[in-house]
Amino acid sequence: MITFFLIGLTVHVVFFLSIFDIYFTSPLVHGMTPQSTPLAPPASRLVLVVADGLRADSLFTLLPNNSSRTPFLRTIIEETGTWGVSHTRVPTESRPGHVALIAGFYEDVSAVAKGWKENPVEFDSVFNESRSTWCWGSPDILPMFAKGATGDHVYTHTYPAEEEDFASTDASRLDTWVFTQVKVQLLKFSTWL
Repeated sequence: MITFFLIGLTVHVVFFLSIFDIYFTSPLVHGMTPQSTPLAPPASRLVLVVADGLRADSLFTLLPNNSSRTPFLRTIIEETGTWGVSHTRVPTESRPGHVALIAGFYEDVSAVAKGWKENPVEFDSVFNESRSTWCWGSPDILPMFAKGATGDHVYTHTYPAEEEDFASTDASRLDTWVFTQVKVQLLKFSTWL
């Protein structure tokens, strides 16, 4: 009976550890030569708006009177912007998968050991390759992109971590903070021109 128990325990421990070996390893390959393209960029500026928790069907599904729930964003999609829908893998720190959107790979699941506050390995991102980047949002997400950036061209503006109350009755409070900060920055930019 003891032998059967020890064999069963060993099999379960091996299976448990194999999950970490298979799934909790970094997807990044290091030591590769950086590549560049001779083509001109398709735009001089990129404005990336990530609406965490905004379901895609709220943009695509029309109301019975043939109007949209999000008329401004729908106009951008149909007329001037380029858009996409983010499909993430679990586990992820945020639903839209900011690492996948900004760096081009699925979030490093080995970051679960660090509480997702930072990726355990450095990675390249659109922010790192840009001339200047301004970011507003979560103190849990933005620092992981500023950390890997070379130079001091990534300016992150985060709300205080104490403000993140996911049980709050006012779900728009942090969004309002972000929009206010962006508006103030855009006014500063307009005075520079």
